[in-house]
Amino acid sequence: MLVPDASTLIPVDEVTITVLVDNTYDSLATDTGPARRAGLSRIARIPATHFVGGSTMPGLRAEHGFAALVTVRRGASSRALLLDTGITPDGLLTNADLLGLDLSPVEAVVLSHGHFDHTGGLASLAARHSGLPLHLHPRAWVPRRVTAPGQEVRDLPTISRAALETAGFDIVERRGPSTLLDGHVLVTGEITRGTGYERGMPFHEAYHDGVWTPDPLLLDDQAVVVHVRDRGLVVLTGCGHAGAINTVHHARRLSGVDRLHALLGGLHLSGRAFEPVIAPTLDALRGLAPDLVVPAHCTGLAAQHRLASALPAAFVPSVVGSSYILSAGRR
Repeated sequence: MLVPDASTLIPVDEVTITVLVDNTYDSLATDTGPARRAGLSRIARIPATHFVGGSTMPGLRAEHGFAALVTVRRGASSRALLLDTGITPDGLLTNADLLGLDLSPVEAVVLSHGHFDHTGGLASLAARHSGLPLHLHPRAWVPRRVTAPGQEVRDLPTISRAALETAGFDIVERRGPSTLLDGHVLVTGEITRGTGYERGMPFHEAYHDGVWTPDPLLLDDQAVVVHVRDRGLVVLTGCGHAGAINTVHHARRLSGVDRLHALLGGLHLSGRAFEPVIAPTLDALRGLAPDLVVPAHCTGLAAQHRLASALPAAFVPSVVGSSYILSAGRR
């Protein structure tokens, strides 16, 4: 399943990215471009005895976390993996069940990094689908904390290798790039930092060899990349701690494909410390001219509004349950 040479990324005829966990749900959102929304009519009813007929339409759960189902198709063959699992133990599976999604075809789980809002659903996923390979960077296990001035120190929940192995995951650690699903999906591994303005997460620390040390770069941050034939690269991030532009540049170098077709996922531009990064990120994205930008999770409202203004033809807001269907074809 693991192919070490990232240059072997094989173009696909179609990729569908279904967001199963994200910060926002809107039951009234309409289909937009390649986005197919999960309104109330598309969600399974649940029992509720105080309604006539004994059921209600629940909507999906929104939470501060991220998870996405990635399904690639080449010819008549489809393959699937998960990027991240959200923040709560049951959020991912709750939303998948309400959408009527069968996760049994999933062949692997990729962690974008070790933070708790991307790893919370691992144990419940393993309880239902045991034996899955879990691909992560070795530093995903490192304890972290946030030490922002004027605030209490916040220790972040840390995933346990022993617990995840006991749950049934087959752990696959890798610092460098790899391809999954027989070469149809690229995992970037550690991302080269080169823009100068994407400097990571300030006040973030890691515990190593008995000492807390600054850890702004979060070197375990990685992304998933698919090459859609005749369209270009689709880059899917979890939080994008490496920086959206660093991530795209890295994906282009690894794959040998220059064209960015779509950028989806968390871009971590939320909060005062990251607001100075918004303008140069927008300038760079204008130059890359993607067909689709779906900023999710930790991007923040200020950055989303400015992205919508800067790239109106490409911008699509992220909503839990949405499926983005990106198909091959001449531009």
